[in-house]
Amino acid sequence: MTIILFNRAIRRSTRALRIERGDLLPAPKPRSPLVRAFYLASRVALRSVVLFHLWYVGVTALVVVCFAFVDPAATTLSMYRKYVDGWKVTRPIPISMARVPKTARRMLVSVEDSTFFSHHGIEFEAFQRAIEINQQIGRPMYGGSTLTMQTARTLFLVPFKSYLRKYLELIVTFELELFLPKERILELYFSWAEWGKGVFGIEAASRKYFGVSVTRLDPTQTASLIAVLSSPIRFVPSTLAKSRILSSRYEFLLDRYVR
Repeated sequence: MTIILFNRAIRRSTRALRIERGDLLPAPKPRSPLVRAFYLASRVALRSVVLFHLWYVGVTALVVVCFAFVDPAATTLSMYRKYVDGWKVTRPIPISMARVPKTARRMLVSVEDSTFFSHHGIEFEAFQRAIEINQQIGRPMYGGSTLTMQTARTLFLVPFKSYLRKYLELIVTFELELFLPKERILELYFSWAEWGKGVFGIEAASRKYFGVSVTRLDPTQTASLIAVLSSPIRFVPSTLAKSRILSSRYEFLLDRYVR
């Protein structure tokens, strides 16, 4: 009897040990088809997001590095305006910083991004203010964009305001700041910023609206060109007086740099 009890005790101890090791754990219940489908879809979605990020970061970084040495042949925005909006796009005229008047550079930084030369792509206070305003109005209308961010979306993105576009814009913004000096970013902006329907760059805008190169503009004309940048599709230099905001920008530039 003692031997029988002893053998049972050994078997119980062995079974307990095997259970502890996981040898005799009950087999997991098979997942339902719905759970399996959800799990598979989640894996596919995660993999797609990772692959998209690798592709987007890789491609944009490579192109940004190239922009350190060569000018764009076209931008995503200019191609969109031509082939989607159907606008007649004026042939772009890239311009070097040496040919952009100092007054134009100072005016641009004053009204578009006063901390351009000190920030690293994002001006966090302006960004936070934009988030608060968007929350109040219920849609992403304002972006708190720096000149680097404006350059990023001009070069790589289409003109639809959304948080996804802002996220993609931030990625390129950091790449621009990482690989290019501030002067080159500003040069790309002056060469490719949207200055009207189908008009890109300050040189093309100067020739279209005043019939002369930007190097021959007087300070008043330069101020009007810079002032309309916040709404270049709706207004041109000759009509900026119809907008209270643009008029205020124009008067500010005149007071500071002309009068």
